[in-house]
Amino acid sequence: MADQFDLIVIGSGPGGYVTAIRAAQLGMKTAIVERDQLGGICLNWGCIPTKALLRSSEIYHLMHRADEFGLSVKDISFDIKKVVERSRKVSGRLSGGVGMLMKKNKITVIEGTARLEKGAAAPKVVVTGKDKKDTAYTAKHVILATGARARTIPQAGLEPDGKQIWTYREAMVPEDMPKSLLVIGSGAIGIEFASFYHTMGADVTVVEMMDRVLPVEDEEIAAFAAKQFKKQGLNLITGAQVEKLDKGAKSVKATIKTKDGKSQTIEVEKVILAIGITGNVENLGLEDLGVKVDRGHVVIDGYGATNVKGLYAIGDVAGPPWLAHKASHEGIICVEKIAGQNPHPMDTSNIPGCTYCHPQVASVGLTEAKARDAGYEVKVGRFPFVGNGKAIALGEDQGLIKTVFDAKTGELLGAHMVGAEVTELIQGFMVGKVLETTEQELMHAIFPHPTLSEMMHESVLDAYGRVIHI
Repeated sequence: MADQFDLIVIGSGPGGYVTAIRAAQLGMKTAIVERDQLGGICLNWGCIPTKALLRSSEIYHLMHRADEFGLSVKDISFDIKKVVERSRKVSGRLSGGVGMLMKKNKITVIEGTARLEKGAAAPKVVVTGKDKKDTAYTAKHVILATGARARTIPQAGLEPDGKQIWTYREAMVPEDMPKSLLVIGSGAIGIEFASFYHTMGADVTVVEMMDRVLPVEDEEIAAFAAKQFKKQGLNLITGAQVEKLDKGAKSVKATIKTKDGKSQTIEVEKVILAIGITGNVENLGLEDLGVKVDRGHVVIDGYGATNVKGLYAIGDVAGPPWLAHKASHEGIICVEKIAGQNPHPMDTSNIPGCTYCHPQVASVGLTEAKARDAGYEVKVGRFPFVGNGKAIALGEDQGLIKTVFDAKTGELLGAHMVGAEVTELIQGFMVGKVLETTEQELMHAIFPHPTLSEMMHESVLDAYGRVIHI
């Protein structure tokens, strides 16, 4: 029957649509339910449009450095409406591409809002369409890929209003460029927006509750990045919380209190809340089904299975790390397990993280501190960008690559980077970790010259006292 499927995926973000495609490849009759736009938050309001914005700011930054490269550029300026328009076009192009992939793989796209009810093999999916009518669908298996939304501060006066206090959504489509901005939170989302707006000319302050910015990153890498941010003119306030926001006609006064009890007030045009995300678990019928939910996220095993038969969850709704590539991989593991294959369970230690600020930050595996806390005796290697010919030729000589090895076995435990294009370089170390590479293989690998990747090699050599170029 038309309303019966082998698999129904709820949500069409990078987790959902990739999972649906893999299921179709495995011969499953598959449907995907989407209440908004194909591609989900990532393609439409997250990963992709922010990178388009950051690309504009990167070029704008380079235009101001033209003289360093023997070039001349006059009357440098930008049109924020055109910057935003380009970002939206990039998202639209990719969202349309997801639609084509659904057709190519014969996946049924169901538009509307889904909720779950008790069913036979798996929960029944009831979709409320745009016409407000309900249609019930059944499947042998149902996968939740409903994603997450911006976390807000549960305190009066700190709620986003879409005008002066923004979430990431409003921050991506500014009508005008604010002259001053406060960013609350210094994780990947906060730092990326801080980097974009600062590069485009805004006076930006970042407030972070932890004692350092980019708190999930290796401490040494985070400190290097913070030094570069400050050199650029970003105002970083760590170990502090925003206690109050007083909105005026055209500005917001923020009261900031540090851990030592001192308070200060700053006045800005706009505020961006970037304090994390929480899973979209509401209004799905999870309570009635008895689905286990912990702190806003569905509890799953290593293959995406929940405690309810036939129901699975992947991606942001299933917990951290909140990354598109984690969601996609988690979905493939889940659907291959459903199909009777034998995939490896999700290993979060092999998921790379990337932050597209300036300079970029990327990492995979254990930080030096976490490796030591886990009981490892470690060998640590470092190599600075200033010792690399390609980095100097690019005019990007500020950066650092750091590797962490198990001193007893030579196992690569973690790699951490800050500098130009490190979000592209990190994949090399990720592949090495998946292949269970030791220092010997990495030392014997030949890296092309001149490339930034040579610094990866040198960092490994440094961990074992064999570094060449410093």
